[in-house]
Amino acid sequence: MSLNTSVAPAAVTFRSTITATLDTETVAGSDAKICKAARVSTVGAAAAETGEARGLINYLMKNRHGSPFEHAQLSFLVEAPIFVAREFMRHRVGWSYNETSGRYRELEPVFYMPPASRPLVQVGKAGEYSFEHGTHEQYDAVEHSFGVIYRAAYSHYQQMLGRGVAREVARSVLPVGTFTSFYATCNPRSLMHFLSLRTTSAWATFPSFPQEEIERVADDMEKAFSLHFPLTWEAYLDNGRVCP
Repeated sequence: MSLNTSVAPAAVTFRSTITATLDTETVAGSDAKICKAARVSTVGAAAAETGEARGLINYLMKNRHGSPFEHAQLSFLVEAPIFVAREFMRHRVGWSYNETSGRYRELEPVFYMPPASRPLVQVGKAGEYSFEHGTHEQYDAVEHSFGVIYRAAYSHYQQMLGRGVAREVARSVLPVGTFTSFYATCNPRSLMHFLSLRTTSAWATFPSFPQEEIERVADDMEKAFSLHFPLTWEAYLDNGRVCP
């Protein structure tokens, strides 16, 4: 039996917001815990909870003594297109992930649509380029093409499911602009490494040029980091956003 190639377009939702929300119930540790982990190697466990924090954290950051920053934890719920999730998976050391599974549940018809503020045109050669805003015609073309493909893909996905095709097979027709959600759990050290690569900052000793979509996620994560580990975050900035 062949699939009907003229299925009606599906009703889909377009979304341009990409978010990372801190699960506050799972935050473990603090600036004080980082100091305690550092002091245990010099004064022992009994005296590890005493002493000034700001100077010690700055010393650790400046001299790149990184292991004390691994003794805390943050967990984020990320809602993003699949292509952003795949960028996340490049970060492996100090990270754990659990993602929505297209094998076990039917995927929702929510798809990424670049906002009008998103630059479209790449200028320059590989490794030395920038992005500029497109013309109205280019934005219209993006919006039209994305919409046509998303609706057609989800219609065929639904058609296959309706004919009894397994979810793990049918999902292959969906594009990487399909929204997914996943938990990303890390420690402050692994988060600082992530931020050094996935944000643009005038504070950075080593500039990075991340894709806009993952930088939006990184910005959310950094805000949460700055609130829960303020001394560590300040030392990170003061030392050029270099991961210890």
